[in-house]
Amino acid sequence: MSLWKPYFALIIILVSHGAQILTRAAVFREYIGANFKNVGFSDVPVNPNIEFHFILSFAIDYTTDQSSPSPTNGRFNVFWDTENLTPSRVLSIKRQHSNVKVALSLGGDSVGDRRHAVFTASSVDSWVSNAVSSLTRVIKQYHLDGIDIDYEHFDGSAHPDTFAQCVGRLVTILKNNRVISFASIAPYDDGEVQRHYLGLWRSYGRVFDYVNFQFYAYDKGTTVAQFLSYFDTQASNYDGGKMLVSFSTDTSGGLKPYNGFFTACEKLRSRGKLNGIFVWSADDSKASGFRYERQSQALLAKPY
Repeated sequence: MSLWKPYFALIIILVSHGAQILTRAAVFREYIGANFKNVGFSDVPVNPNIEFHFILSFAIDYTTDQSSPSPTNGRFNVFWDTENLTPSRVLSIKRQHSNVKVALSLGGDSVGDRRHAVFTASSVDSWVSNAVSSLTRVIKQYHLDGIDIDYEHFDGSAHPDTFAQCVGRLVTILKNNRVISFASIAPYDDGEVQRHYLGLWRSYGRVFDYVNFQFYAYDKGTTVAQFLSYFDTQASNYDGGKMLVSFSTDTSGGLKPYNGFFTACEKLRSRGKLNGIFVWSADDSKASGFRYERQSQALLAKPY
């Protein structure tokens, strides 16, 4: 009988290791820094058994003039809370938690005094050249790992293919240069937004690791059944992508955690479709002590 003990021990180790691989395959992501509410990385609880991404919000290719910002054709500047989210604090949180990575998000809804941040390119070549140069500098300065694309407004005179070529080429170059190791897009269910992101997906879907679909952009009062239907629709639209589910902790719509979000997640998990969860945003969650971030991560960390 004693001869079998090492084999039983090996089986136990392999099973345990397999469970860790499965939970690490699920990712939790949180946007941070857009609303300047004095939130830092260390405020947010981090479960060690999943992959965790902070997403700095935002880097925007606009001038930093608050009263009258203007497009810069791919020359990106930092617009997140740089007092609390510094390069040294990025290094610190990554050293403290080996499962933490940090990305930056491009675009967002607004810039300066709440005017729309509009994607604008003079030409594909010039925008890509400027973007690669300026973002490489920021990514290296802040010790970042990835990039998220969250443009929500577009120059009406430009063809959607311009957006696809600019962003697709940018991400491809940054990956090939090993400046970033992962990339995501953050569309939502709006005709103009989908027209641009689906065009990007058709041409360059292969270079994106996650789809941060903004399910909180759906109507308030969304039901569990509606949420699951929306998920299936968007997973089909972005076929082959790792579709993540989401909720917001501000006043946005969608399916809220207290109205059935986690019930929907359990249903997706039972079908093998729960790839991860992301939250908008840490700035708004701080007041309630990040209770839903803890719950999200605990769910993702559960072994199958």
